Amino acid sequence: MTFNSVKKHGNPAPFVDLWPRLISAIVLIIAALVTLIQGGKLFVCFWVIAASAVSWEWQNLISAQRVHLRSALGVFGCALVAWLSWRHDLTGGFILIFIAAVAAACLAPQGRRLWAGGGMIYATLLVAGVCLLRLSPQHGLDAIAFLFAIVWGADIFAYFGGRLIGGPKLWPAVSAGKTWSGSIVGLICGAFCGLLVLRLFNETAYDVFPTLLLALSVAVISQFGDLFESAVKRTFGVKDSSQLIPGHGGVMDRLDAFIFAVIYASLLGLIHSPGSVADGFFFW
Repeated sequence: MTFNSVKKHGNPAPFVDLWPRLISAIVLIIAALVTLIQGGKLFVCFWVIAASAVSWEWQNLISAQRVHLRSALGVFGCALVAWLSWRHDLTGGFILIFIAAVAAACLAPQGRRLWAGGGMIYATLLVAGVCLLRLSPQHGLDAIAFLFAIVWGADIFAYFGGRLIGGPKLWPAVSAGKTWSGSIVGLICGAFCGLLVLRLFNETAYDVFPTLLLALSVAVISQFGDLFESAVKRTFGVKDSSQLIPGHGGVMDRLDAFIFAVIYASLLGLIHSPGSVADGFFFW
């Protein structure tokens, strides 16, 4: 995410945006954790709403033409994909994602069709991934908590690491605020946060070294997700995907890293254990 707070003479003000970010983050974290622990339909509904918001922001970002139709299609598509994922209907889910992407592309203006279809895939894969992971019978709750810990830990420690250490920018053409120091601190600390959460859940089920390597891979993928969303916004000349969340911009801005982490985890799980995605993610 890009932080544009400036001091009087134009230098970055390190923590001026901390409080709105902190309050918003606390509210979102509580909602995410409550629905995660509760599971079931409440969890699915929470993520249908989140994925629908991502779809709405993406479609508004790329073009205003027929945006209401594409946004409605996004809500409908996310809800149906969540329902199919709830039933563990993998074939039906992937077919529906493809159909929704094609429909969104057809509703978009020429030159924006690939973007519209890609945004539909982006949002529906989020809701499919979280549902498949959480609804796994043995380690579903562990899997989502593990991803939360890594992504949140990386974001928090990267924020403070980048501001306290500073140094060269990671990719200034895409994101002016990210530094190498913040990214490295975030990657390492995020991975250890994920490992710590699993050890708290069940200290015997997960071997330390393989789990740490898995956590590091998730942390790396999540940072690519952050950079990807920054590149998309830079392409369309906007700072934030919307203003829905004070201090964070839009839902896409808040979930960019998590979306990539979820897609990575769920695909890895499907490859190793289609019947129980969370088990396939953790145990190879």
